[in-house]
Amino acid sequence: MLTSVRSKIAATLFAGCMLAATPAFADETDPPSEFTVTGSATLATDYRFRGLSLSAGDMAVQGTINVNHASGFYVGAWGSNLEDSAVYGNMELDVYGGWTGAVADGLTADVGLLYYVYPNGKVGDANVMEPYASLTKTLGPASAKVGVAYAWKQDSLGGDDNLYLYTDWTLGVPETPISVSAHLGYTDGALSPKLLTGKSTDGGFDYSLGASYAITKNLSLGVSYIGVDGNSISSFSNDAVVGTLKASF
Repeated sequence: MLTSVRSKIAATLFAGCMLAATPAFADETDPPSEFTVTGSATLATDYRFRGLSLSAGDMAVQGTINVNHASGFYVGAWGSNLEDSAVYGNMELDVYGGWTGAVADGLTADVGLLYYVYPNGKVGDANVMEPYASLTKTLGPASAKVGVAYAWKQDSLGGDDNLYLYTDWTLGVPETPISVSAHLGYTDGALSPKLLTGKSTDGGFDYSLGASYAITKNLSLGVSYIGVDGNSISSFSNDAVVGTLKASF
């Protein structure tokens, strides 16, 4: 079943990329559209969400598509295969909408609402809604981001809520196709890694260090070392090195 789902997702993403690569023979005198469409297709050796594997340490096929307006408003969707389970099924589909734009020189804000959907889960309610907000400061080839995501009390979270705080740092190495990145996050509530791995009910940290290599403008290779608090469980919460191949359009 999981292999079939992966094949269908991969075929869909491949077809989308081929369509995106087809030239649009528009009149060169047409004014620029207020809408733009962007997206990507990714092969990952593991699907890690806030430090925890949701694909049981197996490969994941992932894709995203965004429709952006010149005003800064956007809507989008992201999908991935999962480890098959009765509650979540074998697929995650995230739909979201929000606004992003400059609020000061070199400072960008992003606010929105994300809805995690598990379309083929068979037991209980797994879907979760989570508002988010972030600020990103860019200075030359470097950027720093701080963000927050909060899911209020929902049945899918066992009647509890969840708070996630994080920071991301990236640096494009000058005169090279290489960039390096670092991430640190903290989860408190229903999705705490300590709670989910049976260590305690306290909040816990996740972190990663990574690098990516731009093969072309639209194709890149990445590798990250990922760790998380809590008990170390193989193919779930153990430290891992995750590789990615990403095509963007």
